[in-house]
Amino acid sequence: MTIATAQPMTLEEYLALAQVAEGERYELVDVFLVDMGAESHANVLIASFLFSVFLKFLPFNLICRGTEIEVVGARANTRFPGLMVLMEDCAAALAGKKRSLITLEMPAPALVIEVVSNSEDDERSRERDYVLKRKEYAQRGIPEYWIINPVEAEMLILNLVNGQYQEQRFIADEQLVSTIFPKLQLTSSRLLQLS
Repeated sequence: MTIATAQPMTLEEYLALAQVAEGERYELVDVFLVDMGAESHANVLIASFLFSVFLKFLPFNLICRGTEIEVVGARANTRFPGLMVLMEDCAAALAGKKRSLITLEMPAPALVIEVVSNSEDDERSRERDYVLKRKEYAQRGIPEYWIINPVEAEMLILNLVNGQYQEQRFIADEQLVSTIFPKLQLTSSRLLQLS
């Protein structure tokens, strides 16, 4: 992850930017534009697999890949989760928008999923997903947050209780337990074998 610009910018300036090269991923983090780099193939496979699994429970328009979310940070922040599951009112608020961005004025998604970088030396990615985003997503009121870590071969499902996430850790062939998908039949090993 590299800083794309050292100049602070507002959310409005960030939203006005034209992404020059296709596939570039930026987040606005504490008023600075941060280049997130390309996703690994394993991250894309895990998110795509989950998209196909969730289709058994939800209509496709409630499952989002490539949608950005505004979160509360020290200053204006945006994040690009690996995958999101929206509630009906959130999907309705996004309908017809030019940019696939869930702003602070819109209802929060039901579930956000992050796949931790599969690079063993990417400490920033782990800190971002385990610490920073955990706090931001809790402040945003997102009921469930999944952290999938292929390097550690573990998965966390965090449920929002009284403004704080309660954590469940899953490894190997343990059945995942989700409040959003109570009928989900999936083990962490099935998910992590994609990486």
